[in-house]
Amino acid sequence: MIKPSQNIKKIQTPLIIGHRGAAGYAPENTIAGFKKAAALGVRWVEFDVRLTHDGQPVLFHDETLERTTNGSGHVSDQDWETMKELDAGEWYCLRDEPAFAGEHIPTLKDAIEILQNLGLGANVEIKATPGREVESGHRIAAELQKYWPGSLPPPLLSSFQRECIEAAMDKAPNIARALIVGKVPGNWKETLLTLGCEGLHCRHNQVNKQQARQIIESGFSLRCYTVNTDQKAQKLVEWGVESVFTDYPDRIHNTIDAR
Repeated sequence: MIKPSQNIKKIQTPLIIGHRGAAGYAPENTIAGFKKAAALGVRWVEFDVRLTHDGQPVLFHDETLERTTNGSGHVSDQDWETMKELDAGEWYCLRDEPAFAGEHIPTLKDAIEILQNLGLGANVEIKATPGREVESGHRIAAELQKYWPGSLPPPLLSSFQRECIEAAMDKAPNIARALIVGKVPGNWKETLLTLGCEGLHCRHNQVNKQQARQIIESGFSLRCYTVNTDQKAQKLVEWGVESVFTDYPDRIHNTIDAR
């Protein structure tokens, strides 16, 4: 087993991580989603952060507003004063759940405050508009470093965008980092070492048992997204996967006993 270099901060995450809060039950990347995740017994959540036009880190997955709000256009073109007035919950309605109309887009600082109140750890995924990767990595890492409370487990930063990870490493080397991919690349080990990442996050159906064991035996954490069945989670745990990101935390229940 190789020893990750000294600039790689290791972290331990629980088996179940609520994807975008608890996206199967509440609007993604919202305070309501975090509360639902906590109610389901989740100890960690994952959420996306990107910058508004004026540099405010906000919880938002898409590049554009249409799918999950009553707004339109690119997030990167909107100032925070406009974004904070949008409804991020009305679009989401389940037959057996109350409507979430009036739910707002949280800032990263807002999110950290509610996480502290709920006692939730977090994987923060950096999303960046092309050309703003360094700015996004710097700003989001700096906010985490400034506001993250000591009462919570240390956070984990992740991104598909390598420039974001490099910028986060430069700004806050003490915060653990992970690279997100779809399919496991052939040069995964070299890339993780270069980026100072403690782990790899990959699509659950784009990794096999042999790859999983190679990654884990090399001293890195392996986490998989988005796992919504107990059967799939069970198989991944048998392979040694540390955590699964899921929209339905309550479905991944029998697997806990195998851990």
